[in-house]
Amino acid sequence: MYKILIIEDDKTISNILMEHLLKWEYEVTCADDFKNIKELVIQANPHLVLLDIMLPFFNGFYWCNEIRKISNAPIIFISSASDNMNIVMAMNMGGDDFIAKPFDLDVLTAKIQAVIRRTYSIQGQMNIIEHKGLILNLSDTTLSYEDKKIELTKNEYKILQLIMENIGRVVSRDKIIEKLWESESFIDDNTLTVNMTRLRKKLEDIGLNDFIKTKKGMGYLAE
Repeated sequence: MYKILIIEDDKTISNILMEHLLKWEYEVTCADDFKNIKELVIQANPHLVLLDIMLPFFNGFYWCNEIRKISNAPIIFISSASDNMNIVMAMNMGGDDFIAKPFDLDVLTAKIQAVIRRTYSIQGQMNIIEHKGLILNLSDTTLSYEDKKIELTKNEYKILQLIMENIGRVVSRDKIIEKLWESESFIDDNTLTVNMTRLRKKLEDIGLNDFIKTKKGMGYLAE
């Protein structure tokens, strides 16, 4: 189930969007604290963000820039400020699409589906996951970067696959352990630490320092 975060100050619009998207079986979170949007993004860990421009305290352009520091989730602007300057600025700040208010809910849904399909489906069909030049081959569990190629153990591969499938989103240690438990080997917290250390060493060996970041008390993140 894809998760959508709605950052919209108008409660009426926010509720209409939430009710409509719930019918399409999306998991929906609505912002209600407009001072702490970054924290909400980390907690909600959305696959897509619907973001208005006119917001209390800071506008949508500011928050789009801030969200881009912690997440690569696609951002669709929804705003009545739909002149060319605002649309161009929205795209330049990291937005993926722009929908002018008032909007048709069916058109909005179609755009959401298209962005999600483009963002999350294509990588799976290609049998590789790529990020910033790093290529994880899902067929032979190898890792390539520039002119270097290395092999990963089964556990290293599963850890990196999960992290690269969630670029910009924190992956908890429990979630990683759960994925590793799918194999026959016994995995506990200490075993995960050992595997993570080895994986990071292999990434450093091909020139990728600090590719996987630790978020204390939360898990791991690649940006």
